Parts: sequence; structure tokens; C-alpha cells
Amino acid sequence: MRITLHLDTLDRVNPAAYAILWLDDTSFKWSREAHLGLALPAWGTLRTDAGNTLICGPFDTQPLCVLEGLALGKQGGSFDRETGRAHLYPRDEANAKSGHWHVQCVDCEHIEPEFGIFADEPSGSKRYA
Repeated sequence: MRITLHLDTLDRVNPAAYAILWLDDTSFKWSREAHLGLALPAWGTLRTDAGNTLICGPFDTQPLCVLEGLALGKQGGSFDRETGRAHLYPRDEANAKSGHWHVQCVDCEHIEPEFGIFADEPSGSKRYA
């Protein structure tokens, strides 16, 4: 399932800061579709913990962002316009910056995104993100 997620109102980072992320709940990877004012890598891995989704970098399990209440793989799945709090953990600061997330779109069809290949996959892989 593809979930398009919008992070925003992280005003302590930048008043206009936002990111649009594509979450793949099958591979547990994400990619950044667009952003302004948020220093997130182009892609990374996902973890779940106690009903939350943790947005991690491509090669570590330390969360960059925690999405409260977004439980990937839960019974019934995510739904359009679902919302919750987001906590951004910048690498250079101890305190989280809080904002919100909301689901823009849930696509249950298996589609291949137009751009990008995850760097941790073998050469020649057909999996895109």
C-alpha cells in the first residue's frame, strides 16, 4: 500500500516547513516527494513502535521523525485524511520539534513510482521509490 503523507506546522523549524512523504507499508521504506525547510534525506526506512510510525534514515534505526498514531499494518489500514502529531528529531538538537501529519492519499494498487531507486537494493532491481 502506498500512503502519501504531508508533514507540516513544524513552525519552530521554519514557518512554511513541510514535507510530502511516500510510505510503502510492504517494504517498510519511505521516500521524500517534496519538501521545504525540513532537512530529511531523500529516502529511508520505517519502523513501528506502540502504534506509532518511526521515520528513519536509509542506514540506521534512529528516528528522524515520529508519527504519533500512524500504525502501519493495523487492522483496516490507514485512511485518507487521517491526522496526528509529528515529532521531528534533528541530529544537531536534543529537543524534538512538534507539528502535524495528515494522510493525503492511500493507494492500495501496486504501482511503480516514476523516479528513484533505493540505494540499498541490488543493482538492476526493478523496485523503485
